[in-house]
Amino acid sequence: MTAVADVVVVTVVVVEAATEKSPSESNSGGLRAAAIFLSWSQRTMSFRFQKTVLPNGVRVVTEEIPSVRSVSVGAWVAVGSRDEESHEAGMCHFIEHMVFKGTTNRRMHHIAQRMENVGGYLNAFTSKEYTCFYARCLDEHLPRALDTVLDLVLNPVFPEKEIEREKDVVVEEMKMYEDTPDEYVFDLFDAALYGVHPMGRPVIGSEETVRSFSRDSLLDFLSRHYTPENLVVSVAGHARHDDVVRFVDKALGHYSTVNKTSHERSLPAVNRPQSVSSTRPIQQAHIIMGARGMHVHDKERVALSVLNTVLGGGMSSRLNQNIREKYGYCYNIYSFVNLHSDTGDIGVYMGTDGQKVDRAFKLIEREFERLVERPVSKTELQRAKSQSKGAIMLGLENMSSRMMRIGRQELYYGRYFSLDEIMDLVEEITADRIQQVSASLLDTDRFSDIRLLPERS
Repeated sequence: MTAVADVVVVTVVVVEAATEKSPSESNSGGLRAAAIFLSWSQRTMSFRFQKTVLPNGVRVVTEEIPSVRSVSVGAWVAVGSRDEESHEAGMCHFIEHMVFKGTTNRRMHHIAQRMENVGGYLNAFTSKEYTCFYARCLDEHLPRALDTVLDLVLNPVFPEKEIEREKDVVVEEMKMYEDTPDEYVFDLFDAALYGVHPMGRPVIGSEETVRSFSRDSLLDFLSRHYTPENLVVSVAGHARHDDVVRFVDKALGHYSTVNKTSHERSLPAVNRPQSVSSTRPIQQAHIIMGARGMHVHDKERVALSVLNTVLGGGMSSRLNQNIREKYGYCYNIYSFVNLHSDTGDIGVYMGTDGQKVDRAFKLIEREFERLVERPVSKTELQRAKSQSKGAIMLGLENMSSRMMRIGRQELYYGRYFSLDEIMDLVEEITADRIQQVSASLLDTDRFSDIRLLPERS
């Protein structure tokens, strides 16, 4: 076991309590989310965030919440689909699948049963910039959860027969996404926005690349990217930080970089706006109007989040009220914001009748213009901020959400943002700042439009 005497330790003990407001200070336009936020504000929340960096570079972050009986564990690897070469497209996602097919310690069926046998849950996901393996369970089974998740990261064996079998599984997953138009249209959007850059490719890759993967290529990719400095272990719930560190140090203290290579992410070039149209044997048109936005370190990212809530975040949003409720053009419409380490995108998704597509785009453009031309009202601003706060507070009731929150914060910022700090950032947003962000981002000349249309009979 590696000594932990030289570790870097950061501890934040947080006691958060907002001042109770009188009814006269509350905005009359507040949503249910506002009431939720106020009820939470009247309570005192106490928890402890701690961070330890092991000598080999593995980072351990925990949020101890003594009042619950559950715990959520995550192992985050700072590698995603954007880190793949063109011939490796989909390899991160494929490795995510393959680690469940057996490790040096367990066979495939033992992995599947290990958490379920104690009423827990085990899963994983891959994004453009990171891969996460996670488990949740009762606090008494924390050692089992940590052992299982870390075993997946550290000891996969990639059986040859399972590799070939899993290729068929992933190809079927591709077909499933292609048969889901409200998801497939986002692949078209990414390709239009980022072009040939890895950010423009689907996380899952293509059938051609996946079929080409070999055991040697998977092990080579693993050795280059699954390194200690790329690994973050995050735990939230009823768990003591020192216990987690001791366990992780015992499991990963000997973990070292075998095949370290220098890898720097390239910034995607800015493509000219595109108009992309494709057809499918579907009943409804699926459209996106979007453009490049902000990255995770942009100082106005919180203002953008509140703007997103005003524009298309819920039933009271402008898009929903004016395009669905007023005109009846759709069942589903929303705006979205994606923030990455050095880039990002914003846009609006909508499902509508194929004959109404052009009119729908004009209505969306009109909402953009309104946000650029006039500041939002005090009532609408307060409602959006209360809605944002309420969503954050509701997420804190879920240990998996808290685990993912601190894991992502460590990956992107290398620091912890307390709840009070986040709430203050939201509260500081003004109508002028939202208008400024709208003016910089909602220029319709910058936007690409993507149309996935029904085939004509």
